Amino acid sequence: MHLLALSGSLRARSSNGAVLRSALDLFDGPTATADIGALPHFNPDLDGEDATPPPAVAALRTAVATADALLIVSPEYAHGVPGVLKNALDWLVSSGECVHKPVAVITASPFPTGGDHANAQLRETLRMMTADVITAACREIPAIGPRIDPATERVTDEPTLADLRTALTHLAAATTPAPTP
Repeated sequence: MHLLALSGSLRARSSNGAVLRSALDLFDGPTATADIGALPHFNPDLDGEDATPPPAVAALRTAVATADALLIVSPEYAHGVPGVLKNALDWLVSSGECVHKPVAVITASPFPTGGDHANAQLRETLRMMTADVITAACREIPAIGPRIDPATERVTDEPTLADLRTALTHLAAATTPAPTP
């Protein structure tokens, strides 16, 4: 199974980036991370019937299309989805790469809520896009700060790592390989 990860944070030392890297370290298979920070602001005029999507958009769509599953790891900003991640999803709405694609959504927060608002919003957006949100693979990780080693920028908390392994196992179990383009 080929797993594509999207991070909702562009911050260099993001705790959600640490969660994403830790999850990818645990995953037994090929992985890639999409560069959603390079995407232009969503503009339907750049994506009409006769339009050629910008190169960064085409690259994202190809990466999503060739992945067997998606892992989205995101912080919560102001009780919502970070703009950079929502922008990436907006570019994928009409193109169809997410249709029936198995997806796990993980949010992590320094607060006890674990980013529950962003998690719920992401899952709803993905369902509207006809992605296959694997509920058993979705997680909200509260109080993330002490669970991360700042030197390695990885999760070191064993219960959290075990939970990430379980989430990835559920995602893999729901996945069938994507057809080769």
